[in-house]
Amino acid sequence: MQLLTTAALLSALLVRTGSAAEDTAFVTAAPHAGSATSDAFPPDGTSVDAALFPPEEQVGFPGPTPTGVQPAAIQTAASYPNNRGPTNQFPLVAPQPYGKDNASDQFDMTKYWGNLSPWYSLSSADYGLPNTSPLAPDGCSVTQVHLLYRHGARYPTSGAAPAEFADKIKNATKDGLEVGGDLTFLSDWTYKLGGELLTPFGRSQEFLLGIQHRQLYGHLLNNFTEAGTIPVFRTESQDRMVKTTTNFVAGFFGVPEYLDEVSIEILVEAQGVNNSGAPYYVCTNADVDSLGSIGSTMASKFANDAFNQTLERLNSQVSGLTFTPTDAMAMLQLCSYETISLGYSAFCGLFTEEDFINYEYYYDISFYYNNGPGSPVSAAQGLGYLQEFVARSKGEYPEGWSAMNTTYDNNSTYFPLNQSIYADATHEVVVLDVLTAFNLTALFNGPPLNGTANQHDNSFVASKIVPFATHFTAQVLECPAYQPTKQMRFLVNDAVVPVADSYDGCPADEHGLCAYDTVVATLEDRIGEIDFDYDCFANFTAEAGVDYNGRAPPHDASDGSS
Repeated sequence: MQLLTTAALLSALLVRTGSAAEDTAFVTAAPHAGSATSDAFPPDGTSVDAALFPPEEQVGFPGPTPTGVQPAAIQTAASYPNNRGPTNQFPLVAPQPYGKDNASDQFDMTKYWGNLSPWYSLSSADYGLPNTSPLAPDGCSVTQVHLLYRHGARYPTSGAAPAEFADKIKNATKDGLEVGGDLTFLSDWTYKLGGELLTPFGRSQEFLLGIQHRQLYGHLLNNFTEAGTIPVFRTESQDRMVKTTTNFVAGFFGVPEYLDEVSIEILVEAQGVNNSGAPYYVCTNADVDSLGSIGSTMASKFANDAFNQTLERLNSQVSGLTFTPTDAMAMLQLCSYETISLGYSAFCGLFTEEDFINYEYYYDISFYYNNGPGSPVSAAQGLGYLQEFVARSKGEYPEGWSAMNTTYDNNSTYFPLNQSIYADATHEVVVLDVLTAFNLTALFNGPPLNGTANQHDNSFVASKIVPFATHFTAQVLECPAYQPTKQMRFLVNDAVVPVADSYDGCPADEHGLCAYDTVVATLEDRIGEIDFDYDCFANFTAEAGVDYNGRAPPHDASDGSS
């Protein structure tokens, strides 16, 4: 008689149970279901043998290599190269939600994954500028650009909800886990995700972001040629941050040219080390749940009743455990993470369109109150980059107390003051902290987000502002038709953000422009409004559901304010 393995026998066993839907056929999960699995490449002890496979410079015979002019599409193109449609998520496969026809293309679930969404080009109309393009206005030329951008798609953080869900599945197999219907795939499912590293799709996001910016702003490299120097771009020391910048500069400068055409400054990201790209490590109150995690608490409460119908359906298709709202969020995150890591996820088809809309709102609440205006500590965390931005704009080294690292920010080697292109890589929470510190209120237009239901009365959407590879851009322009001619404006993922309602002295402008000196002066005033010492270290209380403009509640100097 032929012998079967235990796993194969269990996987093939079909049973019925009265505790679930009567018409559901169940499969007993294999003992390895939920186990963590991984692959390793390259094999140990292998490397490229340069003697056998010599590099280009040794082989020679490169053929003709004349260069052309640097591209300047930001001011020469007839239309803007928006990152929309399926191109922003190639080569990922995202099916339609549960209950919808897979052939339909009406609902793009990837735009409802909060900070786990791939970035796409936003419309300036979303923020009150319906006739504005990210292209330089007619007659204007871009003379400088400041870029703050997030790393690309990554694996989950270590020990996060997806891994905990996998442990729950694995533990349930010990006493007999049975699944059926939409959940049949769980009988043989294993946890295949690593931790925190950039995924192949994440690498492609940053590489393409680099190409995009070379096409748009390549002409600004001529300033470096004239000065006889190369740019300094900054990042943090975490592996995904280094790889993010490496892929960005590979796209911007080319491979292997980037090795000799840009200096990459890697700042240590660790507890107690000042770094404007990781300010939470030196802001104590960021780790106080009642101050730095207001949004996380509110979002968890929202999720408790957001997926009831789907949980009822899924629990009718499983025996041996009960899925909770926490599990629903974990499976939704597995949909996102498996898709951006492995190209496809069976978890996506478990959830309805309404579920994905609620999934997005979960992140809207979380980020608005953790790192947006609803947080009393967000502006303090964004202060360091704000100070550096103003310093670069004024051509002087930054001063003041914040998360910035003054050891590196006080010399021309690590903090050059005359670059026509600045590019700093960071995390999404820091991008949002910075946008709050810059007081770009058009991104948060409306009352504070409701913690129990989406009222659709605030312009903030997490998937638009903090997706993978999100980027905040400041354009400096020379516009002869304006007085003064030197102007500035801000963009987030290609949408121009108006400042007239939040920057004194900036009139309404159809292109989102404001006089350069006025913007810098306004931001200097904003620096004076943010009390880093108090917001990060004082003992105070804050309430949920309040727009704090990113700062601690009003207080007297006697309370400990510096």
